[in-house]
Amino acid sequence: NRVQGFLGPGHVCVVMGYREYEPLAERFRVPIVITGFEPIDILQGTLMTLRQLEAGTHTVENQYPRVVNRDGNKVAQDLVNSVFEVCDRKWRGVGSIPKSGYKLRYEFHEHDAERIFDVKEIDTAEPAHCISGLVLRGVKKPHDCACFGNICTPETPQGATMVSAEGACAAYYAYGRHLEGQKREQREAAEVAHA
Repeated sequence: NRVQGFLGPGHVCVVMGYREYEPLAERFRVPIVITGFEPIDILQGTLMTLRQLEAGTHTVENQYPRVVNRDGNKVAQDLVNSVFEVCDRKWRGVGSIPKSGYKLRYEFHEHDAERIFDVKEIDTAEPAHCISGLVLRGVKKPHDCACFGNICTPETPQGATMVSAEGACAAYYAYGRHLEGQKREQREAAEVAHA
């Protein structure tokens, strides 16, 4: 099992564009399709990814041209860069990634909530029973987790991939994939009962 393609985050690419994904598609030889979050966007993005896989290509395609372009929104980028600077950041389910986050520039320190409220180290560790880090990295699927659809739902998320609507676990749940695990358990229970 390995990741064979990616649906890229349309909401991020609205501002940042998708130029930075191009070397990744080339280096790892995987298609990347920038998509929106509507079901039709995801379906079309999946189709575009499958077509690249069938053709043996690995480029970045934009399924979301109604709001995304290759270079993004330069005005928004300039505003972000005038207020924030890049920093190392810890991410739930993944850990620390160098230069993957933003922090307020010093000239805005009077508005820095981390400084004002003396925020200490933020714990980004997932609960021991949660596999969302493995889901984020493409090693496991949401239904591989014993918590998925049971104690972990959009109302009671246990990890990063269920917290937001665009997370893999939340998407699987929204489209009924949590029911597959229940059906599998019911089939297994029925097989045991009939044995």
